[in-house]
Amino acid sequence: MTTDVQRDRTQECFGLWDVNGDGKIDRADWEAEAQRILKAFGQAPDTPAARELTKAYLGMWSFFADKADIDEAFGALTLEQFNQVADEYVLGRDGKDFVRAVRPAIQAIVELVDVDGDGQVDPAEFKSWLDAIGVQDVNAQETFVQIDLDGDGQLSVEELAQAVRSHHMGDIDVPLLGR
Repeated sequence: MTTDVQRDRTQECFGLWDVNGDGKIDRADWEAEAQRILKAFGQAPDTPAARELTKAYLGMWSFFADKADIDEAFGALTLEQFNQVADEYVLGRDGKDFVRAVRPAIQAIVELVDVDGDGQVDPAEFKSWLDAIGVQDVNAQETFVQIDLDGDGQLSVEELAQAVRSHHMGDIDVPLLGR
């Protein structure tokens, strides 16, 4: 059963990814969101890191399109379809499919923010992440500690991917894939 918080989070995501505001989400919306994030990170669109982020966002689009059984190239998700996919695959079925679908985007963002090149995100890099995606009025340190499940002072791609789902589940308040 979907809670009010979970439904609100799903609605927020739909609004975020409906970049052109037409009430539907399509491939162009996901590409535009990837470009917005790249711009926020000061990343040129033709770099390897930019191509990886765009590819990852389009992979998330493919996940949603496939689960909604719509044409990936030309179809569009309505809010109702988006909610159905979110209910079943993000909130239900233990979320493993969703975490697998979101992991490449998390990995691509880690590549953008990981200034020391260790493959993980430290507290300063996490703050940069939140700033770049437009999350404001959040205590980054408290959120970092909440996400750092193993308490090692670093966030792994897996911890971050799980945190995205935890946000949708209503367990943490900070979105990691956009404002």
